Amino acid sequence: MYMLVDGYNVINNWQVLKEEAQKSLEDARSKLIDMLADFKGYSGINIILVFDAMYVKGSLEKHEEINGIEVVYTKEGESADYFIESKVVELSKKEQVVVVSSDWTIQQVVLAHGAIRMSARELYEEMNKYIESHKKSYVNNIYKDNLESRLDDEIVKKLRKMSESS
Repeated sequence: MYMLVDGYNVINNWQVLKEEAQKSLEDARSKLIDMLADFKGYSGINIILVFDAMYVKGSLEKHEEINGIEVVYTKEGESADYFIESKVVELSKKEQVVVVSSDWTIQQVVLAHGAIRMSARELYEEMNKYIESHKKSYVNNIYKDNLESRLDDEIVKKLRKMSESS
């Protein structure tokens, strides 16, 4: 599964990133990359984050891998929407593709090519829900592991036997 994310669209739709961008756009981009890298770590989804450089004079298309996320800066004259649409056409032939953008036009194009659309707000909610559920599981496993490690093996066996019979 692939997730294509319109970076500036997400930054402008997530309050925490929007506020960060007012101080430093570079910091907002880094924070988004970190958040998506955490989400990738939990979910295993291949994420391609696309930033628009269409108005940057002389810019060439640039691809980087940062914390397991493919980060793409489009070339001069190319919008993130155009790049995403082209990538959807390429990937959707053999992969399930989710596109994250709150832009209505790109959502319609994405649906026409068989991909799944997700708004920036929906991604934010999904990430938080996913991370919280995994944190709870992680904390419970740590607690369980720590408790069991402090108890005598015979007591652990008796407690397991009691829980199985109830």
